[in-house]
Amino acid sequence: MLRFVFVLLLAAHLAAQSLPLAPPETLGFSPERLRRLDALMDQYTRDGKIAGAVTFIARHGKVAHFQTHGHRDLESKQPMTRDTLFRIASMSKAITSVAVMMLLEEGRVRLNDPVSRFIPSFEKTTVLTASGGSEPAKRPITIRHLLTHTSGVSYGANAAAKRYQDAGVHMWYFADKAEPLAAVIDRLAKLPFDAHPGERYIYGFNTDILGRVVEVASGMALDKFFETRIFQPLQMHDTHFFLPREKASRLATVYAATENGRIVRAPDKGREAQGEYVEGPRQCFSGGAGLVASTDNYARFLEMLRNGGTLDGVRILSPASVASMTSNHVGDMFQDGEMGFGLGFSVVEHIGKAGRLASVGEYGWGGAYFTQYWVAPKEGVVALFMTQLLPARGLDLQDKFRALVYQSIVGPGL
Repeated sequence: MLRFVFVLLLAAHLAAQSLPLAPPETLGFSPERLRRLDALMDQYTRDGKIAGAVTFIARHGKVAHFQTHGHRDLESKQPMTRDTLFRIASMSKAITSVAVMMLLEEGRVRLNDPVSRFIPSFEKTTVLTASGGSEPAKRPITIRHLLTHTSGVSYGANAAAKRYQDAGVHMWYFADKAEPLAAVIDRLAKLPFDAHPGERYIYGFNTDILGRVVEVASGMALDKFFETRIFQPLQMHDTHFFLPREKASRLATVYAATENGRIVRAPDKGREAQGEYVEGPRQCFSGGAGLVASTDNYARFLEMLRNGGTLDGVRILSPASVASMTSNHVGDMFQDGEMGFGLGFSVVEHIGKAGRLASVGEYGWGGAYFTQYWVAPKEGVVALFMTQLLPARGLDLQDKFRALVYQSIVGPGL
């Protein structure tokens, strides 16, 4: 009887996110082993290594675990809640990549299209030389280069870093920019890049460039495209580039790990800070790192992908597009071949090479504020770890979260 009441109460809490709840054991999880995950998170909050977190696991489209730990704000003692909002930084990249694939399915974009078809300033790009100069790129940057981070474009932490800084296009943070995305991307196009297109995997502004491609190809500002084509259809009503002010109290506070392993509240403004997601200019939409979302909203997005591009009767992508996105496109360029990289995600091709608990075909990524997600299609699993810690200084909690999720799976489930 008590278990039945607990399930009903938890179901009520989960109603807003609408993925159905099921007892963990019916989904192939060991409840006892899942409690190890709760104990670990509670230990890290008690020890002051993180302020709080939300952990989420679904399998076969049903929620097995959705728990809160610690606080979203230590100073005011606000507890972490299921509807807490998080800066998801590079977890935004998956959503932008999906937007590009939607346009591909509509015949507006092709993977081998040169970026200059949409952004003329990219018609002639340059690459840094060993002597510190620059030379013309050997080939045009294509949409596929951007999706796979093989365009040669970094975040500007290179020999030309001063030029990137002077141009106001340095590192991933755009929320403080009082200008449209187009202006930023056009300035970026004039800077020398780190490698010739197609020759190396280099993590950088690729997905921000794609955000501008989406704007041009669709004729819509990026925030409007996301809202009308992805967020509304998927009922992701708590996902925004800039928060409505009435939701500001639900935004988790950012903390910074110190050298002694403790945490302090991050400053108010800037990249490694609370950021301008509420009171900022609200003009520049970063498809690479700009979104704020709730755990359940991002879980709905991931469940759509796990389900072959559809959720609750709404189709966002075809199964063929999802399969292409989650296949390795870069050979051994990413992590020396230990992992593959698809059209927006890292991809596990070989468990031994990956060197961690995983499932073949698993894809995922994370964000600068120490958030993490992955989808394991063969297991039917979607997993999310949400917190706000920047910098994290090598904290081991993400690796432990992954291990404790996988060790809790003991059967095939429903």
